Amino acid sequence: MHYKIHAIDVKNALKNYIWLLEDTITKEVVAIDPTEADLVTAFCEQHQLHLKQIWLTHWHRDHTDGVQGLLAKQNILVYGPRDELTKIAFISNPLQHNDHFLFHNLKVEIIATPGHTLGHIVYFIEEIDTLFCGDTLFAMGCGRLFEGTAEQMYHSLNRLAALPIQTKVYCTHEYTLANGEFALTIEPHNVALHERMQQVKALREADQITLPSTIELELATNPFLRTESAEEFAHIRSLKDQF
Repeated sequence: MHYKIHAIDVKNALKNYIWLLEDTITKEVVAIDPTEADLVTAFCEQHQLHLKQIWLTHWHRDHTDGVQGLLAKQNILVYGPRDELTKIAFISNPLQHNDHFLFHNLKVEIIATPGHTLGHIVYFIEEIDTLFCGDTLFAMGCGRLFEGTAEQMYHSLNRLAALPIQTKVYCTHEYTLANGEFALTIEPHNVALHERMQQVKALREADQITLPSTIELELATNPFLRTESAEEFAHIRSLKDQF
C-alpha cells in the first residue's frame, strides 16, 4: 500500500500527537486533530508534502487549535462531527455515524463514539487496518467523560472493540505509561499487561512513542475494553479519575 502515517509530537503538557496520513505517490496528506498549525506546516515543508484534508474527532481545543492557521494559508477540506458544528464553525464536511468518504482511493468510515464529548467521531480505514480514534480509546485507557455518560462510552468502546483485531489504533495522546500503571491496579495478575508495561517503560525511557496500539493488544490489556457491563465500566472509570 502506498500510504504512510507520520506522528508529530506536539510536546505540550497534554502530550498530544498530530497524525498525518500520506499518500506516498501524490505526497498529499491528511492532518488529524492538528493542535498547532506551525508544526504541520513545518513538517509538510520539510518532507515536501501537500496538505489536502483535515479530519477532526471532536471540538476540544487541543485537537482543533491549528485549523484556522492552516486554513489561512490555503483552502483545505475540513471533516468533523456534524453534532459539534456549533463548536467547530470551520467544518466544511460534517460527518455522522456510518458516513463514508474518500481520501484518494481509501474509503474512510465514520463511527460515532459519544462519551468524551457528545459528538465525538472516529475514522476507520479498513483497507489499511487503521483507526484514528481521538480521545475515545487510548492505549490501555479511554477518554474522560466530559459530556457523555458511562453507558454511552461503554457502548462506544464496544463498537471499537468489535473492529478487526489487526486494526492499528492511533489515539491522540501519549498517556500509555500512566494508563498502564492504573491498569495494573485493576488486573495485577494479567501477564500480557505486565509484558506490555515492560515494553512501554523501555520505549518511554528512550523517549520513543508507544503508539500505535492494536485492537488485539487493547482487548488483552485495556481494563476498559474488558468490562462486561456499563456499571463495571463506570466503576473503573471513577477509580481512574481519582488515580
